[in-house]
Amino acid sequence: MTEFTMPSLGADMDEGVLQEWLVGPGDRVRKGDVVAVVETDKAAIEVECFESGTVGRLLVPPGTRVPVGTPLAVIEGEGAPGKQAGVGALGSPVAAETVAEAPQRETARTPTRAKA
Repeated sequence: MTEFTMPSLGADMDEGVLQEWLVGPGDRVRKGDVVAVVETDKAAIEVECFESGTVGRLLVPPGTRVPVGTPLAVIEGEGAPGKQAGVGALGSPVAAETVAEAPQRETARTPTRAKA
């Protein structure tokens, strides 16, 4: 199971608005598939999935402003069946605490050393 999180779509992007889901629970996705549309201060951008598997749950409804790093969906690993129990229809409301309590994650990049 992997969390699909709000990506940083620009150097100065702190948050974005999830405009539209292009997938739903139970849909199979492959790395590189466009799964959502996110609006930034500058443009609406199609967002690709970074994992292959099955969409388990959508955690954030369309129209929600979320910080970079917030979990947006759960992707079940390759070969795992989609878990649809307890998931409402695509775009159904999600409890506000799902977004409000989502941890903001900062990713630190480890510098790569050139081989001599």
